[in-house]
Amino acid sequence: MGKAEIIGGTRPNRLGNINLPLDFGLKPYSRQNCLFEASELPPMVVQEIRAWRALHGLLHKILHGAHRQKSGTANKIKLGHLPEGRGTSSLSHRHRLSELRETLALPITTHRDDPPYLSRRCSSKLPAMSTRLIAVSALALALCACGPSPSAQAMQGPVETRPANAPDQKPAFPEQTRASLKAAGVAYTVQTIATGLDHPWGLAFLPDGTKLVTERTGRLRIVGKDGKLSEPVAGLPAIDARGQGGLLGVTVDPDFAHNGLIYWTFAEAGAGGNGTAAARGKLVQGPAPRVEGATVIWSQTPKLDSTLHFGGRILFAKDGNLFITTGERSILEGRMQAQRLDGALGKVIRIKPDGSIPSDNPFVGKAGVKPEIWSYGHRNLQAAAIDPATGQLWTVEHGAKGGDELNHPQAGKDYGWPTITYGEEYSGKPIGDGITTKAGMEQPVYYWDPVIAPSGMAFYDAGLFPAWKGSVLVGALKEKHVARLTLAGGKVVGEERMFTELDQRIRDVKVGPDGAVWLLTDEENGQLLRVVPK
Repeated sequence: MGKAEIIGGTRPNRLGNINLPLDFGLKPYSRQNCLFEASELPPMVVQEIRAWRALHGLLHKILHGAHRQKSGTANKIKLGHLPEGRGTSSLSHRHRLSELRETLALPITTHRDDPPYLSRRCSSKLPAMSTRLIAVSALALALCACGPSPSAQAMQGPVETRPANAPDQKPAFPEQTRASLKAAGVAYTVQTIATGLDHPWGLAFLPDGTKLVTERTGRLRIVGKDGKLSEPVAGLPAIDARGQGGLLGVTVDPDFAHNGLIYWTFAEAGAGGNGTAAARGKLVQGPAPRVEGATVIWSQTPKLDSTLHFGGRILFAKDGNLFITTGERSILEGRMQAQRLDGALGKVIRIKPDGSIPSDNPFVGKAGVKPEIWSYGHRNLQAAAIDPATGQLWTVEHGAKGGDELNHPQAGKDYGWPTITYGEEYSGKPIGDGITTKAGMEQPVYYWDPVIAPSGMAFYDAGLFPAWKGSVLVGALKEKHVARLTLAGGKVVGEERMFTELDQRIRDVKVGPDGAVWLLTDEENGQLLRVVPK
């Protein structure tokens, strides 16, 4: 299919025959808007409204928050949606409002509980706006021509300003949560490569430029260079596609060009219920693609009767071994087993590509302990990536009501769940004893409270976006963005929330061989998206 584009992080809208960049990023709490019909605006303003396109960079910095309406926005203009508690501090919001008033002399109103908006009382002043728009547009164009400097990143207050679910909990060290907004100011284009995917979950790249995409409902697809979807790949073992379970992660053998092997994780039914499993087989492409010799190389035990918390990422380490992430199945019986070493629930697993156990795994040779365990005390790991600079594994796992965690799991270590954690139960009660630290248990590198519902992650080490180099990109399902984390000394020192204008649940994030950022959106009509510089 053809490629549809969203230019510069905005979704073009129409006022007559004029494109307007209306989406500047963050979803407001309030749905109250100030919308102008084209017929309401004086012709002079309609003529000069073209200047809005040149204002994109400046207004994004000042406003940082207009949100696309779900419907009915044709021939309407929406300005200045600045939700309190989103993206920057309220002090920063007030500063931006003041700057906007002084620059454009717009009659902006704000109330204690509502986002600022362009008042309809300003209709008599609209003609005077046009000359200011032209002047500011020229300034914005001049600034944009310089392009963003990778080293000149905007630093502001914490990117997260919503109240914490557990406000009495304190971070164990500075910068462990609520990092400062560190925006790189990068202009990008989002290309729609493929649509019609049913809740896509995992993405991998083949050497010939095609892509593998898993659909949670149990189908594996090959996406052609033209975006065309193949027929479902045949030959996969039975998949228990219920709830959060189904066909999950996918990866390609480093020696795929010679052996044709691919690997995937899935929900596997068995005695006692179901659990996460991993399989491999040889991919045969063509009009009727299939996997030959599909073999289950690892299976989670014990199996439980649950449709939740499967984890499901699978990836190769630099040493050629495989990491598999799991979940503790959410129900109480599984939750408590995250601390037990005689089962594989709530663990990071490390195996060889054929399913055998590496001799240097931390629990090899210990009685009553699963030898495939790498680390334990995890809740539901749906994001994992290898740091290309160090070869170290990093993961992100779902918390409960608060407590999403970024970790770099090390051999044999305990990451605390459910004994220590940030956040609280969905009921509002403490989790366990309500403690966040304990001797012998690891602290997360970073945590989110409230949650973003993380899924999918990647280290950006390509050259297409120099300002993002070294960043960690984390998909967010609930908050519908990609969190770009800036690291220094192994800690998070900045966070930027990108691609909010898409208003899509981000299920997976990958950096492609082309240096672009690739995204999967978790919808019934899910999409494969490609992000490139504008």
